[in-house]
Amino acid sequence: MSYITRKSETEIARLLDYFPAVAIVGPRQVGKTSLAKHLAENSARATVYFDLEDPDDLAKFANPRLLLEPLENKTVILDEVQRLPNLFPILRSAIDRNRKPARFILLGSASPDLIRDASETLAGRIAYFELTPFLWQEVANLTDWRQHCFRGGFHGSLLAPDEELARLWRTNFITTYLERDLPALGLKAEPTLTRRLWQMTAHLSGSVLNMETIASGLGIGNSSVRRYLDFFESSYLIRRLQPYLPNLRKRLIRSPKLYLRDTGILHQLLGVPSFESMMGNPIVGASWETYVIEQIAGNLPSWAELFYYRTQDGTEADLVIARGGVAEVLVEIKFTTTPKLTKSLHIAKADLGTTRNFIICPVAAGYPLDTDVRVLGVGEWGEVFGDRG
Repeated sequence: MSYITRKSETEIARLLDYFPAVAIVGPRQVGKTSLAKHLAENSARATVYFDLEDPDDLAKFANPRLLLEPLENKTVILDEVQRLPNLFPILRSAIDRNRKPARFILLGSASPDLIRDASETLAGRIAYFELTPFLWQEVANLTDWRQHCFRGGFHGSLLAPDEELARLWRTNFITTYLERDLPALGLKAEPTLTRRLWQMTAHLSGSVLNMETIASGLGIGNSSVRRYLDFFESSYLIRRLQPYLPNLRKRLIRSPKLYLRDTGILHQLLGVPSFESMMGNPIVGASWETYVIEQIAGNLPSWAELFYYRTQDGTEADLVIARGGVAEVLVEIKFTTTPKLTKSLHIAKADLGTTRNFIICPVAAGYPLDTDVRVLGVGEWGEVFGDRG
């Protein structure tokens, strides 16, 4: 495939200029390997690549110290590094003997073991970068937002030559994840159970998480559901958006909201065959909300924290952007071309004290709706962060 410029390239290159090790994490098929090889090809530093899912490459690490010592002046890319968790102490020793930037690029499919082991062993030596499926601004010149929203951001689905091949890619992605990838990453559960759980999370995308409902539907205990959802989240398959809890004398919803991370996978799990059929499906509002939140999260500055806000009397905001725990921006997400100011929005911005408030809709260009409320259109979601860095 031809290489598509990622907005993440500059940031990862900046990390490689400073840190001895950089871990690029994210789900399977998201483009970690292509990005790492592209960065290597455009670097003045010599590079060597090992795929630890390749039996031949894996066998070379029978004596990792002996293998890595002659490579200290090269950047070593280790793909699917979670396959060798015992390697991290050796990487630490190699870095401490010769501490300079870009010694190692570690690629991992979001294993919880990878995060824990690397964080503990390589503390102070490693930076992490989460690579998402393609964001809208990365592919806006290749497709329209409708296709991006419906097919999702994975390259194999998004840029397939027709809907049937896109559907087939998503079907194979889901099956492979359930039957091979999730078990290989450490999830000990029957694929039939994890498929049902994944489908349930698709139906609940955009809803407040109710553990009892999921547990009852699957016939398992709350603790098992919690463990499986923790694993799904660590594998970047779902997002749990935490509630914003200001010090108000109001009864607040305190459970997180649940979202799938990719709308193409969402629509596949729900059996929605096309964008046109989605338009008449009750899921359309939740689908648009899921899509917009992932676009905003994918552009998140380092200072920003994402929450949602809801009181038990029904006042809500789909997204609250905070700095240092203080709400700065309120966002409503509506699948309509004619948004209106609501009582709920007025109360929410009064509760939170936000002066920058937005309604994001599928329109071509934004416009002011009130003195302190602006409509944002497709691709304008970066404006929610303003000019502050």
